Amino acid sequence: MTGRKPPKVSFRWWVDRQIGEARERGEFDDLPGAGKPLPKPTGNDAATDWVLREIRKGGHDTKALLPPALALKREVQDLPERLAAERAERQVREVVEDLNERIRQAYLNHHTGPPLTVALVDVEEAIENWRRSRAAS
Repeated sequence: MTGRKPPKVSFRWWVDRQIGEARERGEFDDLPGAGKPLPKPTGNDAATDWVLREIRKGGHDTKALLPPALALKREVQDLPERLAAERAERQVREVVEDLNERIRQAYLNHHTGPPLTVALVDVEEAIENWRRSRAAS
């Protein structure tokens, strides 16, 4: 453990000195990842970058990290792809109605995060688009 920073010494100088001494003692030798390039920054802080890398490495979906307003917006954008996987019109209707109910609840309970700007999805229009996409396949 290091001693206290001496008075009248800059914090930066003190930290640089601590790092230099640790380097001389070999405390940075053979660290995991030595000689490998650093991951490209995403523009977020280091902790956020680390969390995102770990989640992706584990094969998890990063959408779970979005605030509700943005998650619902993303879900509406991804809806056609989601509906394309459904085989029956009844299932398409259920998916869209469930999404609309969650949008309604978000408007009723929205307190934090970015503003909620998602409109309800027209169920009949979504079903018609689903039918057209199936006919084109």
